[in-house]
Amino acid sequence: MSIIDRSGTFNLGARTVKRLGYGAMQLAGPGVFGPPKDRSAALAVLREAVASGVNHIDTSNFYGPHVTNQLIREALAPYPDDLIIVTKVGARRGADGSWLPAITPEELTQAVHDNLRNLGLDVLEVVNLRIIFGVEKPVEGPIEAQVARPRRAATARPRAPHRAQQRNANADRGGTPHLRHRLRAEPLQSGAS
Repeated sequence: MSIIDRSGTFNLGARTVKRLGYGAMQLAGPGVFGPPKDRSAALAVLREAVASGVNHIDTSNFYGPHVTNQLIREALAPYPDDLIIVTKVGARRGADGSWLPAITPEELTQAVHDNLRNLGLDVLEVVNLRIIFGVEKPVEGPIEAQVARPRRAATARPRAPHRAQQRNANADRGGTPHLRHRLRAEPLQSGAS
């Protein structure tokens, strides 16, 4: 039995995942900014994590920015049915690599769409809101209401060619991908996570 299997499981929403997952933050370059020094090694690490039994990955589109999510997509898509990708919103990166808050409804919406696009997903099953820089009250009302949701739903998560074909057919009819959001505020230590 592997260490990943021995770590046990827990419920993440309606899904059960192994307690030991993979945090993808360090896949980007130094300071979690820019591309990795060795792209091939980064892709190999992701593939080995999943091959070893990891079935949830923690990431964010502000890692890189965009770099980590693009690596995950390149290494793992089409995604295994049991893989859950957990992402974060609430920050963005400056041109100098600085960490900046991004908590307006428009910024949160853009962050969700950026994560979807760069991961190649139609659905984000778990989205965490990172509160950074001492911001105590980022938005008014329920956080879920702050992210614009499309009116029509397409298929959930493409995992097989027939689902990708249906997604394309739905898009051809004017449909848009369905977004399910579970946002949870978490304090960010040391300005980055």
